[in-house]
Amino acid sequence: MTVRRAADSGPTRRNFSLMMIELHFKDNFWNTEITCTGGYDAIVQHLNDGRRTCKELEDFMKARASVEEKYAKDLQSLSKKVCGHNEMNTLKRSLDVFKLQIENISLSHLQLAQTIREEAKKLEDFREKQKEMRKKVEQRMDALHKQKALQYKKTMESKKTYEHKCREKEEAEQTMNRSVNTSNTKQQEKLYAKAQLAKQTAEEADRMYSNNVSIFSKSREDWLKEHIKACEVFEQQEVERINTLRNVVWTHLNQLSQQCVTSDELYEEVRRSLECCDIKEDIEHFVNLRRTGNKPPAPVPYENFYNTQRALGTASVAPQAARRGPLPAPEGEVLYSTIAEPEYSIIRS
Repeated sequence: MTVRRAADSGPTRRNFSLMMIELHFKDNFWNTEITCTGGYDAIVQHLNDGRRTCKELEDFMKARASVEEKYAKDLQSLSKKVCGHNEMNTLKRSLDVFKLQIENISLSHLQLAQTIREEAKKLEDFREKQKEMRKKVEQRMDALHKQKALQYKKTMESKKTYEHKCREKEEAEQTMNRSVNTSNTKQQEKLYAKAQLAKQTAEEADRMYSNNVSIFSKSREDWLKEHIKACEVFEQQEVERINTLRNVVWTHLNQLSQQCVTSDELYEEVRRSLECCDIKEDIEHFVNLRRTGNKPPAPVPYENFYNTQRALGTASVAPQAARRGPLPAPEGEVLYSTIAEPEYSIIRS
């Protein structure tokens, strides 16, 4: 099994990319409405989703490490319960190797769990680093957005005031001109003074409006520059995030593949040991170690109880006792049982 490294895009993809216009954040997230932040908000939302993906993958790897650790401990506990404690010779050696390699596999899974946790920690550090960098940019952009919105509002209000004062000036001048032939001198002077005041007020509103437009233009220029910088920073972060996640998953799979290779190598050690297991040798070893004899017991014969009793009576002759006298003569016909009769029994109750 070959552990692969993360490869670059193939030639076909590179050639296809050359034919396409490169797209960048700074060129594609503007809004025609000066106070709208839709483009910027879309980028920030995408980055938030990306950060959530980093956290999900980080949690997955931590959970996978816990699974590997639990499996390693269970396997290690199981290796202590491997059967074959009473075996002997070549099979016992094979089972001992089996037990040892199962324990080694459990240790390799424990090491894998630690390695996965280290990778998860690297991903966590990367996520936190991007978070801090983004936080500074977002704070700067939020301040500029508020400043731009306030200045725009102030400019629009000054414009509204300016237009209103201009209309008042025009009305005052028109009233004065219409009253030239119909009003007396005093009224003419009064209307002229009113027109002059309206003119001064309009000119003041014009200067205020023009000044606010200049201030807003500067604020807008600052915002434009910062927006471009923010887009470039966010795009670079997104490039790094995608590349990091891609490499993290690739490395994780390499680690799992390597674990399979390691396990198979340890299993191969057990297979080699099993190849050395000799059935004939084990049989001979057991026979030589535990043999009890090469002669079977004699058969057990059938022994008739009565024959045995007679044989015993003949073998041991008792001393002769004094003879008794003759039996009395029976009265009438007396029938005596014989040993041959089935009802006869020497056992008396």
